[in-house]
Amino acid sequence: QVQLVESGGGPVQTGGSLRLSCAASTRIYSTTCMGWFRQAPGKEREGVAAIYTRRGWTYYADSVKGRFTISRDNADNTLYLQMNSLKPEDTAMYYCATSTKATCAYYNRLTSLDYVYWGQGTQVTVSS
Repeated sequence: QVQLVESGGGPVQTGGSLRLSCAASTRIYSTTCMGWFRQAPGKEREGVAAIYTRRGWTYYADSVKGRFTISRDNADNTLYLQMNSLKPEDTAMYYCATSTKATCAYYNRLTSLDYVYWGQGTQVTVSS
């Protein structure tokens, strides 16, 4: 079973930056995709960003394009999410997940249904 551990969350001011990390117990290259999802209180979980790990193709939700960057370090089996120009609406619990389904690599696809293994999450709180 794949184990995922997120870190890097915390409180931040509007306009600030954070970098989230996700340490995986498996080789990132052995997955098809890894992704970041978030869920705010009272709202549904939404896809933030995903990466097709074997080729490096990346996809982003419209709400974070130009502000967030997803990347991975295959040698260290770690996924990252660099978050810049943070807004209060970015406040949420952020989750790392992995997928072995071919559909996760479809262009701009960010559905949680493609993902099987999930971390416990790291809280991001952006104050205005």
